[in-house]
Amino acid sequence: MIRVEVPGTPVAQGRPRFARRGKFVSTYDPPKSRAYKQKVAIYARASMTSIEPFTGPLEVTVYIYRQIQQSGSQRLKRAKLDGKIWPAIKPDLDNYYKAITDACTGIVWHDDNQIVKAHIIKKYSDQPRAVLEVEELGEEQEK
Repeated sequence: MIRVEVPGTPVAQGRPRFARRGKFVSTYDPPKSRAYKQKVAIYARASMTSIEPFTGPLEVTVYIYRQIQQSGSQRLKRAKLDGKIWPAIKPDLDNYYKAITDACTGIVWHDDNQIVKAHIIKKYSDQPRAVLEVEELGEEQEK
């Protein structure tokens, strides 16, 4: 199993941007998304030292720890830290997942189509970060 922890506020994948270049239109990541993907890639490379990218089917768990807002009572903040209140707010969970898994392609795995099981959890924390856990699965028997 491999674990990649990316400190700091997680950034969700932004909508693609479009630019006209003469007769052609090209798409690109918003600058904030691109910078975050580069940061994730740095931490992924550090976690994969002397390990080749996985080649088999993978199970991935992504934990998104969001900063608790400054407004609100101490009781409310404690409830968020204790997991009694979940961050059911934007950005969407799948946009975080997309940014992190795209950044790990070619580093942790050859292609993100190798991911056959995914778990994504968004929680509050006083230490915002993203954590990626990757486990290569063995061949499963047919039932």
